[in-house]
Amino acid sequence: MSAYRHWRLSFDGSVATLTMDVDEQGGLVPGYELKLNSYDLGVDIELYDAVQRLRFEHPEVRTVVVTSGKEKIFCAGANIRMLAASPHEWKVNFCKFTNETRNGIEDATANSGQTYLAALNGTASGGGYELALACEHIMLVDDRSSAVSLPELPLLGVLPGTGGLTRVTDKRHVRRDLADYFATRAEGVGGKKAVAWRLVDEVVPRTSWDATVAERAKEFAARSNRPADAKGIELTPLGKIRTDGEISYRYVTARLDRERGVVEITVLGPETDAPADMAAVHAQGAEFWTLAMTRELDDLILDLRTNETELGTWTFRTKGDASRVLACDALLLDNAGDWLANEIVLYLKRTLKRLDVTSRSLIALIEPGSCFAGSLLELALAADRSFHLAGVFEEIDPDAEPAAITVGPMNLGPLPMGNDLTRLATRFHGDDDGLAAAESAQGEALRAEDAERLGLVTFAPDDIDWDEEVRIAIEERAGFSPDALTGLEANYRFTGPETLETKIFGRLTAWQNWIFTRPNASGAEGALRKYGTGQRADFDKKRV
Repeated sequence: MSAYRHWRLSFDGSVATLTMDVDEQGGLVPGYELKLNSYDLGVDIELYDAVQRLRFEHPEVRTVVVTSGKEKIFCAGANIRMLAASPHEWKVNFCKFTNETRNGIEDATANSGQTYLAALNGTASGGGYELALACEHIMLVDDRSSAVSLPELPLLGVLPGTGGLTRVTDKRHVRRDLADYFATRAEGVGGKKAVAWRLVDEVVPRTSWDATVAERAKEFAARSNRPADAKGIELTPLGKIRTDGEISYRYVTARLDRERGVVEITVLGPETDAPADMAAVHAQGAEFWTLAMTRELDDLILDLRTNETELGTWTFRTKGDASRVLACDALLLDNAGDWLANEIVLYLKRTLKRLDVTSRSLIALIEPGSCFAGSLLELALAADRSFHLAGVFEEIDPDAEPAAITVGPMNLGPLPMGNDLTRLATRFHGDDDGLAAAESAQGEALRAEDAERLGLVTFAPDDIDWDEEVRIAIEERAGFSPDALTGLEANYRFTGPETLETKIFGRLTAWQNWIFTRPNASGAEGALRKYGTGQRADFDKKRV
C-alpha cells in the first residue's frame, strides 16, 4: 500500500479512509495528464489492490471511507484524453475492469461486513460518481457548488460505462424521468435536490463535514459482524514468470500459442492433503492452495485480457488429486463463520465471475489425470464447450485411470454467477429434472459416459476422435469474427434472470462496444476528440 501513487490509506480502529489523490503526471501510458482526480487503468489497479488488501490484511476494518485529497473535487471520472487516444479494445477492457472493481466494493459491503461510505468533499462527475454509486452510503458536501453528475451523454457522446445508469435506477431507485433529466444535465445536481432525488443519501455543511463523516463511519462500523481482534494475512507477491510464450505461477500455467490464437491454461490441484483445520489455513496464509490458486488465476485473466487481445480461445486443463480439491473445499465451507474462509470463497466467486464476463472462447479439456472436482469443476461449467475423454489415450498410457469429474458442495450454491444462479442451475435453466439429476450425483466420480448422459459435459469422444474433434473446435473458433463471438458468448453465458450485475455487463458488451466505435464519439469530429478544444462535435443526426 505504501507503493501506491494515486491513493492513500489510513486507519483509525475499525474505520479505514481511502483517499484518492491522483498524481497528474502518473498516467499508465504517455500522452495525458490525470487532472482533477481523473483516472486511468493504473489508478483503478491500485484501487482494486486496496480493496483486496482491506479484505484480507485488515479484518478489523468495518467501514471504509472513500474520499478525495483534492480541494472541492472528489473525482472527475475517467480521463477523457486517455479515452480519446486509446484503441477500442483498451477502452472496453478498462470499463470492464473498473466495473469488476466496483462490484468488488459492493461485495465487500454485502458479504464481508466491510461497508463502503463515499464522502464526496467536492464534485463527483462521470466515473467519479460511479465510484460513489458503488458505495453503500453517499455523503455530499453542501457548499453551493459541489454536485454529482453523469455528463457523458451531453459532453462526450457516450454513456457512463461503469454501471452508472443502471445503478441510478436499479440500486438507488431514482425515478426514470428524473434520471433522464439528470443524465442530460452536464452540470449535475447538488444540495437538497440530490437527496430528494435519491442521488445521494445526505448533504452536509462544510463546517460540520469532518465530524459528520466520522460519526457516520462509526455508525456503520457498529452494525458489522467483522471480527474486532482478528489478525489479517499478508497478500505476498505472486511468483510469476512471464516470457513471450508462457506465463507461469506455482499452480497455474498458460502456454501462449500465437500461431493458433490459443492460450492453453493448466491449473494444478493441491500438492498435499488439506490442512487439518482453519488454524492451519491462517498459518499458511496466502500459501493455502485455494487462495494461492485463485490469486494466480485472477492475475492471469487480467494479464491475458489486457495484453493478449489476439489470443481469442482459452483451453482449460487441470491436473492433480480430485479428493484433495474437495477436501480444501470442505474445509472452507465447514468453517463459513471464519472470516478468512469466507473471504477466500468470496474471492474465488469473484474470480470465476471475471472469467464469465471475459470476451474469450473457453474450452475445457477433461483428460486422465484431471481434477475437475468441486471448485475446479467450475472451470468446466464456465466453459462454452467441454470435451471429456472416454477411456484413456491407448498409445500414451493404456493403464491410466480414465478421467472423471465430481460435483461437490462448491457447485451447489457458494459460487453463483452474476445472474445469482449457480453454473449448474444456469446450465440446466428450465430443466428442473436435469438439474436435480446432476445435483444428485454429488460426490460421485463421473466418467465420460455418465458425465455426458447427465449433461455435465458437451462431448465425450474416445482417443481415436479426440485430437481431431478438439482441433476442429479450436480452429473453427479462430475462423469466426471475434466481435460476433463476444456477442454470442455474452448472451449464452447468462441464462435466466437479469440482475443489476448482468444488466451492467450486458449493456457494456452491447452499447459500449457499439457507441465507442461510432464517429459521433470517436471520430475525428466526435465528442471525445473535440472535448476541451472549444469546438463542438459534429454529430451524424441519423438514429440507427
